[in-house]
Amino acid sequence: MKKGGVGGGNTLTGLNFERERDFLSVLDKSKGYSIKDNIIYFKNKEVARNYRKNSLYKYLESRGVDYKNHISKKLLPDDAIYVIKNNTLFIIEMKFQTVAGSVDEKLQTCDFKLKQYKKLMSPLNIDVEYIYILNDWFRKFEYKDVLDYIISVGCDYYFEYLPLKRLGLPVPKQ
Repeated sequence: MKKGGVGGGNTLTGLNFERERDFLSVLDKSKGYSIKDNIIYFKNKEVARNYRKNSLYKYLESRGVDYKNHISKKLLPDDAIYVIKNNTLFIIEMKFQTVAGSVDEKLQTCDFKLKQYKKLMSPLNIDVEYIYILNDWFRKFEYKDVLDYIISVGCDYYFEYLPLKRLGLPVPKQ
């Protein structure tokens, strides 16, 4: 399995989701970061914006984009982080399991969703990347094929951790 990222020094260079399942809450606790009205600041400078669920569509509407002209049904992201520096919208989906269930199959939908989000953002010339944050449940061998598939279709995943550098966000100095 490709991705790791828990423990030790990683807590200084990224976001640790072991106890939290909310992107903004985790980021807001990171040194130098603050959040106000879904705008992400680092050292008081705007670096990104967060769009959850329907707020992504409110943003698109404010920019003159009607989603129905690009996709047939709304996708509601856990978090969509627009990083200004690299003009990229990162779709962050968190999947936490403690027993086998429907999340197993949801992991296999990232290719379709990535393509849909790319169509949705194309009028604004915004790049899109799709990342899962998974808990340790998905480290089991039975998920190896699904995790390999996620990478093979251009999506990504991390276990309970997300490096800030992966998003192009500033990494606080130690």
